[in-house]
Order: sequence, then structure tokens, then C-alpha cells
Amino acid sequence: MGRVAGRVKAVCTSTAKGTRKEDRGEGVFRPGYGVEGDAHAGPWHRQVSLLAQESVDKMIAKGIKLVPGDFGENLTTEGIDVAHLPVGTRLKVGADVLLEVTQIGKKCHHGCAIYQQVGDCIMPREGIFARVLLGGRVRNGDPILIEEGYRLAIVTASDKGARGEREDTGAQVIRRLVAELGEVVEYKVLPDEREELAAELKRLADERAIDLILTTGGTGLGPRDVTPEATLDVVDQLVPGLPEAMRAAGFAKTPHALLSRAVAGIRGRTLIVNLPGSPRGVEENLSVILPALPHGLAVLTGRAAECGRPAADRQFKAVHSFQGEAE
Repeated sequence: MGRVAGRVKAVCTSTAKGTRKEDRGEGVFRPGYGVEGDAHAGPWHRQVSLLAQESVDKMIAKGIKLVPGDFGENLTTEGIDVAHLPVGTRLKVGADVLLEVTQIGKKCHHGCAIYQQVGDCIMPREGIFARVLLGGRVRNGDPILIEEGYRLAIVTASDKGARGEREDTGAQVIRRLVAELGEVVEYKVLPDEREELAAELKRLADERAIDLILTTGGTGLGPRDVTPEATLDVVDQLVPGLPEAMRAAGFAKTPHALLSRAVAGIRGRTLIVNLPGSPRGVEENLSVILPALPHGLAVLTGRAAECGRPAADRQFKAVHSFQGEAE
């Protein structure tokens, strides 16, 4: 889910820090790194810099001749008020690239080449910085979308489903229930194989910037039920309250609920939750934990500044400003 907010006016890079960048017309964005060939690229939080042409126009109105890249920005944008985007905002740029805003403004270095050449530098005041979550190629003129909601994935564990012998009605229920939470951007039906399931969970969390992975199937006592083990193979921390709540609610209806071995845990900034395989079980269990997920995901992904504020479930807040950091 997202809305078109603007477009890319220029893609700029430079081979040295503190200098003007040149409009290259396009650039390759690498996850966790930045723009290939740019001096500011690297494994840190300021991999890509953005500045609105509207901000540059304020300087042009003073009689200064400027072109994209003069303030050291990687992306010169049009139609989007980048200076007022909260930290944590995700921007889809072009067809494939996904950026996450990590910093608003920075410490001004009056001795930098840009300040000396232009007499002022608006980048510290109105520029923003981002890290690359998903890579790809960006070209001048590409649209910029603000992603709304969370990135979700469904993984169904079913031997029959993987062979095309069973309709995946459980996944259909999940899609309906999470519609307001975000967009299901990845969906996979896999056989009940522990290593294969674990590899897919790792891929979604590490390479696809998924916020919430919901699995369905493989949580019972059968010899092929290995989804909890696959999940435990990849998570860094457990979130026991979620499966405990699902089992408690299910036990109020049937003692069979106590036989569920479902687990929930965190890998990086991704929450993984096991659900039953039946459509009824999916609906009953997911409905129990769904009210807690918006706040949990907001905290996990850095979109909630304060756990105790009731509005944190719905409001998009910054958790880090990084302002005042050195270059």
C-alpha cells in the first residue's frame, strides 16, 4: 500500500565527501550500502541523501545558479516535502528500490566545499538521509511512493498444498484479516520440510524487508509438523505472549487447543508468528492477537517513540533523529 508523493528529478553521485555531486541520470542502489560509485555509500545509516528541488528553489530565488547535486544530495526530488517526513518513513523509488528514512538534517560544516562555493548549505536544514532496504535501479523521472502500513508475508506449510492438491483457504483468511495492517507482498506455499521453511523465513526477514511473517500449518503433533522448529531455527528472540494468548483463547472452546506447538519470535526487525492450518483455526487465533500487532510492529520497526502513549498504535513517530552527528 502506498501513495504517489513525487518523483525523482535527478540521481547524483560524487567520488569524494563534502563536494558537489553530478547528475548521472540513473544509479544502482544496493541494499545496506547506498548508491554504487558514491563516496557516502557504506554500511551506515546515511547511505542515501535526499533534498527537494523546492528547497533548492529557495536558493535559486536569491539569484544563485544551482543544478541538482550542488548540495551533495543523491536524490533531488520534486513534489514531496522530504524535510518533514518522520524518521522510519519508507519510500518506494521506481519499480524496486525501498528506502527507509533514518535522519532528518545533520550538523552543518561551514568549512565544506559546498558552503564555501554557494555561501550557504540547505542540506543540514532540509535534507534527509535514508538506508537502502531493497535495491535496484533508479532513473530520473521515476515515481516516489510513501509506503503506508506494514510489509507482510504469508508462508503456508503443507505437503498437499505444495503439490497443488489442496486449496490454501487459510492464507485467504489471513489476507482478509490483515488488510488494514498492511500489504501482503510475499506469499509462498512450501512442503513440510524444516530446512526449506527456515530458509524461506530467513530470506523474507533478511532480504525482503518484511515486517510480519504469518505462517499457517505444521503446528500440530504430526511427524511432518515442523513449522515451530523451522521458526526456532531462525529467530533471535521469542515473543511467548502471542502463542500463549492463542492457546488460552482456544482452550476456552476446546481442550485440543493445548496441543498447538505454535511459537512466535523476532528475527532482526521482523516478527514471525505461527498459525494453525485450518481456516477456522487461523481466524480464531489471528483474531486474538491482531489488536496487539499494530503497537508491537510499531515498536519493532521504530515507528513508535513511546510505549506508554495510547496513540502509539496509530501514529507514525520518529525514534531517532541523529541530529548533531559528525559527518
